[in-house]
Amino acid sequence: MPGFEIFGAEERKQVNDVLESGVLMRYGFDGMRNNHWKALEFETAFAKRMDAKYCQLVSSGTAALTVALASAGIGAGDEVIMPTFTFVASFESILALGAVPILVDIDDTLTVDPKAVEAAITPKTKCVMPVHMCGSMADLRALKAICKEHNLILLEDACQAIGGTYEGKALGSYGDLGCFSFDYVKTITCGEGGAVLTNNKKYALHADHYQDHGHDHIGNDRGAESHPFLGYNFRISELNAAVGLAQLDKLDGILKIQKDNYTILRNALETVQGVTFRKVPEGGEENYSFLSFYLPTEELTQKAHKALIDAGVDACFYWYTNNWHYINGWEHLRNLKSLGNLPAEVKNQMQDLNNTDFSKSDAIMSRTISSLIKIGWKEKQVHERAEALKKAIASVL
Repeated sequence: MPGFEIFGAEERKQVNDVLESGVLMRYGFDGMRNNHWKALEFETAFAKRMDAKYCQLVSSGTAALTVALASAGIGAGDEVIMPTFTFVASFESILALGAVPILVDIDDTLTVDPKAVEAAITPKTKCVMPVHMCGSMADLRALKAICKEHNLILLEDACQAIGGTYEGKALGSYGDLGCFSFDYVKTITCGEGGAVLTNNKKYALHADHYQDHGHDHIGNDRGAESHPFLGYNFRISELNAAVGLAQLDKLDGILKIQKDNYTILRNALETVQGVTFRKVPEGGEENYSFLSFYLPTEELTQKAHKALIDAGVDACFYWYTNNWHYINGWEHLRNLKSLGNLPAEVKNQMQDLNNTDFSKSDAIMSRTISSLIKIGWKEKQVHERAEALKKAIASVL
């Protein structure tokens, strides 16, 4: 990870197809595009690769979450349960629809705790959004059972976990809906882009319309298309889809390299007493884009992270003090800072996040370090990194 490390002739060929036709928009201009339909081709190929019936490409992972929620009918006042450790896009997509994000603790999977989910359900809960952070998954079997019992939507945010599996199913295809990001630092990239997966025909149709201003895409005259309901512009461009199409062909190779590099690093750290690793739920296989591990205390973890920096070991993340990925850094969410007035439902139903007890999450995140797994490393570099990781961490334990 990420896919931009292996840009090559394949991406250039796909992009040149678009540039030579001159049609950068995914819809219309049929006679000009030389039969190049890159977004449609990518959607078909991605659905097949993920073993899902339907795929809708959109402009970003954030757009994918927004479109998926809207497609399932989530709107003003509906509550969506999400974890304390994720990317800001999770709550942004919920708030964009006037829905209410309800944050709950994570467990040692680094993803949402099913017990915390069950405790947070109210009559207004409509959706559970597990986020498969850093390449590995939540306990989806438990979450699916909870959603079935309470008649809730299970929406997988798999933006960081493309290629991972659970019980033989691709992450993002296990729930009612699944979302992916293809931004510049993801395992495969379009530069900017995202996708919604589903096996539900109604949700797929809703996503198709919603991401393109509500167009029903019936007939061959775009100007004559009707609008069954309101929508917005979350379309992907043909240029972005073209890059992603080439990258998708490389996914299996990327995943193999990630696993090989991950394994070398993990084998080295397993010899260090006091280091433990994130839990992968039984039946799951991560995509190996990050190696996430725990140290015994917050103090030792902070010292270890500093030791890694001092040793020149880059791309090691201490999420506990990160402004993008953990609730401690989301001052704008905690205090509902917005350019305009927020819906009354949000103001009235939001937790008081400045005073909610997330000590269980704190106890986990304060002891967590994640090492990015790059695919451009040479074998010698991976072994050198493994020794540097091991030495730096052992020095503080």
